[in-house]
Amino acid sequence: MEVGGIEGSMLLLDIGFVILSATVLAILARALKQPLIVAYVLAGIIIGPYGMRLITEREVINVLAEFGIALLLFMVGLELDFRRLKDVGKVSLTCGLGQISVTFITGFMLTKYLLIDMVGYTDLWAFYVAFALTISSTMIVVKLLADMNELDTLHGKIVLGTLLVQDIISIIVLASLSSLDGFSIVKIIQPMLHGIALVAIAVLSARYVVPPILRYVANSTEILFLFALSWCLIFSFISLEMGFKTVTIGAFLGGVSLAIFPYNLEVIGRVRSLRDFFATIFFVSLGMQIAFDPTLLPLGLILSVFVLFGNVIIVMLINLLSGFRKRTSFLTALSLAQISEFSLIIVKNGALLGHIPETMLSLVTIVAVVTITVSSYFIVHGAGLYKRAMPFLNLIEGLGNRKIREFDRIPTRSKKHIILCGCHRMGRIILDTIKKIGKNYLVVDINPEVIKKLMNGGVPCIYGDIGDKEILERIDLKDAEIVISTIPSHEDNLLLIRETKKLNPNAIVFISERNISNALELYEEGANYIIIPDIVGGERISEYVKQYMTDTNGVDTAREDHIRKLKEIEKKRRLGEHEYSILRELEGGLNNRSDLNKKE
Repeated sequence: MEVGGIEGSMLLLDIGFVILSATVLAILARALKQPLIVAYVLAGIIIGPYGMRLITEREVINVLAEFGIALLLFMVGLELDFRRLKDVGKVSLTCGLGQISVTFITGFMLTKYLLIDMVGYTDLWAFYVAFALTISSTMIVVKLLADMNELDTLHGKIVLGTLLVQDIISIIVLASLSSLDGFSIVKIIQPMLHGIALVAIAVLSARYVVPPILRYVANSTEILFLFALSWCLIFSFISLEMGFKTVTIGAFLGGVSLAIFPYNLEVIGRVRSLRDFFATIFFVSLGMQIAFDPTLLPLGLILSVFVLFGNVIIVMLINLLSGFRKRTSFLTALSLAQISEFSLIIVKNGALLGHIPETMLSLVTIVAVVTITVSSYFIVHGAGLYKRAMPFLNLIEGLGNRKIREFDRIPTRSKKHIILCGCHRMGRIILDTIKKIGKNYLVVDINPEVIKKLMNGGVPCIYGDIGDKEILERIDLKDAEIVISTIPSHEDNLLLIRETKKLNPNAIVFISERNISNALELYEEGANYIIIPDIVGGERISEYVKQYMTDTNGVDTAREDHIRKLKEIEKKRRLGEHEYSILRELEGGLNNRSDLNKKE
């Protein structure tokens, strides 16, 4: 059997080396808590022509890698959700476009200064490297923020919106690469026309072609998966036929054309494993192309420092000038302190088009390995880094109007009030109980959507993180009678207990904690009672079982009562606090009228 002139057994052996080396390095990276992309690149270095030379046919691996790129961008298109920009659209555009512009200009000048003495240098080299430095990794950032439950925080939403803007700009640049080898009018306009035509095909097919097909195949998950894969390949082929010289644009638009349908989550779930397989091959193949040129390492480290620190300063200043507080600005900037898989894809395409030498791909890959690794620690330890950076942040905090963006509805100072930290799910139920008691209260939450709903409902609240001492200073802990936290962060709860007991030793502190050893530590710090949901849930279920073993008829009554409560909670969640209270008043008025009619 022949595959592109290569025996099938050799191809299988090469793929086997790729997967085996990637698996071993990935296990090691997981043990050391390092990003998997770094492990894949290192695997490529080890087995590639500049390492152990186990791979003999890089061309076939590169073909498979290109298919991985197509699936990667197909998934990006499928997951493209402009609703992420609903609350932070303006700042995401400002942050995304501002950061890309400033980072590109600064990076271009820095790169030109560093590369200008290299043989054959052109400004096109600096263009590719500088643009590679401007975009951050959606894959890495979203994974880490999701693991830390910070996607719904204000800085998480700004980061998501900024990444979305960067991804769109990256796609536009990818579509325009073929015009960079000459600046004639034809070479500039032709790709634009082809791009408009491809977008038109995607829009029209999403409107007229896809719906009837999806309705027909939606009942079979296997056929739905095959259709999605075929759709990706069809658009990839169309983009090649239009002269784009890369399948990435078509794959992305194919994903976008399916993203508006309710089946996109099913498709994402089905395609993700296949995408991960080919994306692994792509990153390993990148590692194979890194030449151990000693002159590249210092250049790569200088550019890495620029991304890790210069880019952080740029993004932080943009957010401060946009009116956000120093904590939100700092954590947003830390999350974007790396270059992207898109950076590697763009530079890879530049090398394939002959615009830049492969040494530039090696240089950018070095920057990717360093920045992705270091920025992962930035994100995970962001709260600790924020505390260390406080003296510097206090100096620059006055650059923006802090009241523009972050919001609160704090009542006048009161004595013996209740402070509720976290108002999602468990917190919402606790809030309803506090309202019935009739005590003064204040809600603290880090989810801007939750705060907006509470503000619309007239609930006293403040946006903020209880891990931020500035927030703890603003919520009058010394006057609180009871402090309740449903926040899952152990470190934040430790700080809350210490600050509360320091300012107000008589305050009663309730904390929610999932880990028993952490709960014991919180008790030692002075917590009055620790709520462990799993244990409380088990105890409650045991009470139900004991009660209804002797009263089977009571199960039906409890079931109806529980359904009613769940519907009320869901209605409140859907409508929001203000609309829900209006609805309850109307329902109360109608019920009163009905009672009067009955009496008459």
